[in-house]
Amino acid sequence: MKYLEYTPLDRINDFLSHVNLGERTIKGCLEAYSCKHTGTDKKLCLVWRTSAVKAHQFFTEESWDSFKQIFDIYMFEASKEWLDTNEGSALLETLYKALDEVVKVAECEIYTYNPEADADPFLERGAIWSYHFFFYNRRLKRVVSFRFSCVSNLVGEGHLLDDSSFDEDGEIFDGMDM
Repeated sequence: MKYLEYTPLDRINDFLSHVNLGERTIKGCLEAYSCKHTGTDKKLCLVWRTSAVKAHQFFTEESWDSFKQIFDIYMFEASKEWLDTNEGSALLETLYKALDEVVKVAECEIYTYNPEADADPFLERGAIWSYHFFFYNRRLKRVVSFRFSCVSNLVGEGHLLDDSSFDEDGEIFDGMDM
């Protein structure tokens, strides 16, 4: 796979790199790749297909409507920020146009990555929620990866405490009237 640069994705990536909403921050990233096999990729593809069966359990096929519904719910506040800073089209509309230019959304298979919470390699400390979608066009042999998540800003400021800050479980309750 080869990383592909597309200017329409860059504009959205710049915006989604850090949308501060006070107590939380929304982050997102769009990446496009060519899936054309070359040289060693052809050999690796045969090996990869036998391990792909195991990986398939983490992916769920989605429709554009279900993606749109998830996006509208979880990216509502980020979409309002987009409208405030980018006059014109809405964030979802801009995203659709960019995706359509790169992978032709109507021809795409859309997948979401659904790992178990404790095994998610993309989950950041303080994550409130996280989504990872893949828009795959077999004919064009291209895929666009789109991750977006919401992280609590309170974790970075030390408001949320982790278990390692206490020597014993009881210390958390010291000084409290019970």
